[in-house]
Amino acid sequence: MSQLFETLRDLIVTHWQKLIPILVSAFVGWFFGKRRAKQAWKNREFFDRLNFSLTTLIDGKLSIRTLVEKRCEEVFLNSVATETVIAKARQTTAADPVLQFDRDDTWYYLNAVLNELSERFSDGVVRRDLGMKVSSARYLICLTCETAGNIRTHKVRALVIQKQLLTNLPEEPPAFESPNHSTRWETIKLLATIYKATPHRFLEMELCQ
Repeated sequence: MSQLFETLRDLIVTHWQKLIPILVSAFVGWFFGKRRAKQAWKNREFFDRLNFSLTTLIDGKLSIRTLVEKRCEEVFLNSVATETVIAKARQTTAADPVLQFDRDDTWYYLNAVLNELSERFSDGVVRRDLGMKVSSARYLICLTCETAGNIRTHKVRALVIQKQLLTNLPEEPPAFESPNHSTRWETIKLLATIYKATPHRFLEMELCQ
């Protein structure tokens, strides 16, 4: 053990000028990382998280359920793509909560979301292929970051909603499971308008169960 300490001491004495910048850089990175984490918690901002949120109407009541939540980098599989998603999330507004990418790039981001959902609902596709009875529906997906209303946490959401519902929303607001869900209803109405004007910002898929 003493020989190990002597070896370490010799290394430090010999290379201390090279070690100082490394230690300083590590400390600065730790300090600012900790600071950003504290600020994000204070503001309830978790833009590195991607929440897959199913929104539907059940017996006249708005239902919001999380299908899965993952780190953005686990879905988009590329640090540049992840950084772009986070940057676009910060640019959303109350009037337009949908992340806006270059038109040619939109499909690639939404397809990553589609792949994640497809994997989780793959059993239904196989059962149908085997001739078993299943239920299916067409869904629209888009990437959002809601900033209006009483949003408790700000994060990127892959919003999943039946196409039939989004294109035929009732005029009267539904009942809400929570008062905070009124914000989601306003978001859904905005999405219906945005989908009519710019359908390329959405991706249609079939879910089978």
